[in-house]
Amino acid sequence: MASCSMASAARGFVVTPSATNPNTTTTKMMMFNPPCNSSRNFRSGRLVVRAAEDAAAAPPAAVPEAAAPPAAKPPPIGPKRGTTVTILRKESYWYKGTGSVVAVDQDPKTRYPVVVRFKKVNYAGVSTNNYALDEIKEV
Repeated sequence: MASCSMASAARGFVVTPSATNPNTTTTKMMMFNPPCNSSRNFRSGRLVVRAAEDAAAAPPAAVPEAAAPPAAKPPPIGPKRGTTVTILRKESYWYKGTGSVVAVDQDPKTRYPVVVRFKKVNYAGVSTNNYALDEIKEV
């Protein structure tokens, strides 16, 4: 059941009065008028949230004169896109079958980074599956 109280929504915000503050240089304002299904009139009960950019809070970062060159990219993981591979996972529907690589996730933490598409569909009508690098072999 929806409630018209905005206390839970405004828990992380600082609510200020509608008067402007002469000390701030730039003020961004967001107004939120919640829909209300109760019989009471809440037209004047708006929530106004203001975020002021404070120059003293965050000093500008110093730019180093001799910036280090960007690190070299690591070599790509797995087979290239479009490569034909054989499946070595015994419990797979496509075991010892061939398919083509659709995509390879380059994140080393991914468990099954290689997406393989097959011409033949399985019992559920699916023609793609993800495999680990040691579960495929390039043809």
